Amino acid sequence: MNIDKLQVAQRFEKAAQSYTQHAVVQKQICQDLIRLMQEHLSKKSLDCVFEIGCGSGNLSHLLMQHFAIKQLFLNDLYPEVQQHFQAKENLQWLIGDVEQLNFPQTLDLITSSSALQWIADLDAVFKKCSEALTQQGYLCFSTFGQQNLKEIKALTGQGLGYLGIESIQQKLLQQDFEILHLSEGMETLTFSHPKEVLQHLKATGVTATASQHRWTKQSLQQFYQDYLQFSELDQRGQRHYQLSYHPIYCIARSKP
Repeated sequence: MNIDKLQVAQRFEKAAQSYTQHAVVQKQICQDLIRLMQEHLSKKSLDCVFEIGCGSGNLSHLLMQHFAIKQLFLNDLYPEVQQHFQAKENLQWLIGDVEQLNFPQTLDLITSSSALQWIADLDAVFKKCSEALTQQGYLCFSTFGQQNLKEIKALTGQGLGYLGIESIQQKLLQQDFEILHLSEGMETLTFSHPKEVLQHLKATGVTATASQHRWTKQSLQQFYQDYLQFSELDQRGQRHYQLSYHPIYCIARSKP
């Protein structure tokens, strides 16, 4: 699937204020990723770090909190993300499509959370990561797997072409990474109406894939009706509509 990066940037920019409040799963994923990094990284002091797709800074702020970082390079598609950060001497911005950018070199750590699924050529990005890292430098990220937002894809046909965990593993090994940790999980959010599902997706910028999708009154009603198959009744007879997230976590290290 071709991803319109300009449209992705516009959708996320529009959702910038609501993202922090509504991106509960993404926030939890950042915390889980940091915990894994604390377990696997051999040092807590890092000279040079590069984060791909920092967004509103969920991961960036945790990084700065838990690691002593001398120089932090932050990337995102649009410059407005800078509003989520205070000006700091050790912060440098690399705004633009990471597939087109030159990476900073001699990095101790490259990290990313909930962003790599937007990349068209992951092999090329992993290659750039491998070349930019110091010996025994770390690549630590979370992304999303094939079951991500499966309800939306089933009902609308819209969604990203997510990679499976085996494909990600293969791509890392091809670039000679040593994989220290690779795992996946499922997170489910519940809503009281399918309309709230759509509002949640809009508030987190995820609708960036739905370029050709235009809702009509009729198609919306059909969507609400069809979403019943992804709902359950609780003990009090209240109906809950599910939305699935499929995070994948990776801690890899470049070989000496």
